[in-house]
Amino acid sequence: MTKIKFTFIGPIRQAVTLANLPLKGALRDEQLQVIQGAGILIKNQEIFKIGPYEDLYPEALTVDAEMVYLTEDFVALPGFVDCHTHLCFAGSRANDFAMRNAGKSYLEIAKAGGGIWDTVTQTRNASLEALVEGTVKRANRHLFEGVTTIEVKSGYGLSLSEEIKMLHAIKQANSETAADLIPTCLAAHICPKDFEGSAKEYLETISNELFPILKSENLSNRIDAFIEDSAFSPDDIADYFQKAKDLGLDITVHADQFHVGGSEVAVAFGAISADHLEASTEREIALLANSNTIAVALPGASMGLGVAFTPARKLLDAGGALAIASDWNPGSAPMGDLLMQAAVLGTYEKLSNAELLAGITCRAAAALGLSDRGSIAVGKLADIIFFQTSDYKDITYHQGKLKPEMVWKKGSCVWKAKG
Repeated sequence: MTKIKFTFIGPIRQAVTLANLPLKGALRDEQLQVIQGAGILIKNQEIFKIGPYEDLYPEALTVDAEMVYLTEDFVALPGFVDCHTHLCFAGSRANDFAMRNAGKSYLEIAKAGGGIWDTVTQTRNASLEALVEGTVKRANRHLFEGVTTIEVKSGYGLSLSEEIKMLHAIKQANSETAADLIPTCLAAHICPKDFEGSAKEYLETISNELFPILKSENLSNRIDAFIEDSAFSPDDIADYFQKAKDLGLDITVHADQFHVGGSEVAVAFGAISADHLEASTEREIALLANSNTIAVALPGASMGLGVAFTPARKLLDAGGALAIASDWNPGSAPMGDLLMQAAVLGTYEKLSNAELLAGITCRAAAALGLSDRGSIAVGKLADIIFFQTSDYKDITYHQGKLKPEMVWKKGSCVWKAKG
């Protein structure tokens, strides 16, 4: 029988719980639950109680809780959730970045040997062990910056054996980091150059051969696809997504990055999220807002490519659900700093602190179909991050330069900046 362990943390200057917020629509800062002088009582891996420190302290004594006394001012937030990354890869695309900044087009870079296929080649040449090592290293950097749950895509293998290698690497990396890695199969990233057949034939081959293995080896329950002129068309992807739905797999979509069309497919297939959306117009915004598909903004890609940001303000004002993710990848978004990117998006799109923080906590968790995290609330996982400041507004005000001093994952402290 597992021994029950209680831990009591406090006093916390401010606990910003992100609890009880609606999934969809605009948010005002006044809607945030901010508990002054808070205490958090943890039972094993979950939040047992949260409230005023003085009220909970006697109860903590009665259950013989381990006491974690905070002698300086801290603000507590739920652990951040990054719901769209490509952390599993090999190599670098620094040359792409330099060429892009020098004015070269995407097509010109690809013809010069760059682009996604460059990373595919480097990832295929990497060993499983090297991919695991790189993924763990990046995941831990994210973790120490407060990101306790990280979605990680395949998509740089683009063959049956190489996609399986990537997904096994993600699975093994998950066992070697305290962060939770949520695997997504992105075998439909682009049609591989070495496949002898059409895009539709590639998708049919992959779905017939790979989907059953995803289920039998528990490698992923999520299917993603890049719907774009340079990748797959809405017509190409229809049978692929239908097969995924028939198998009970969740769908997410790289949508409307350069051209529209992807978000319409996402809504039609009941995708859990539609990500990118930089090219979305009023029509796509209305479609998403009137659906259950969560819009995911990827400001890192906009910064890396020098293109417009996702129309976050319009999506929220239309009643949509908006999450924010880093898109950490070696090509268009190599920075991988979720908090900084969210803060910059907030500046350009005029997002409230509530909208910004919800976008990287509770709403991002929903974009992964996870109801057990994303807020500091009774019964949720004790994924909590602590910033050394007296006012939560400082966290976004410093645009990502204020980092957590402590990171707690599932009721245990996994990172401390001091000591």
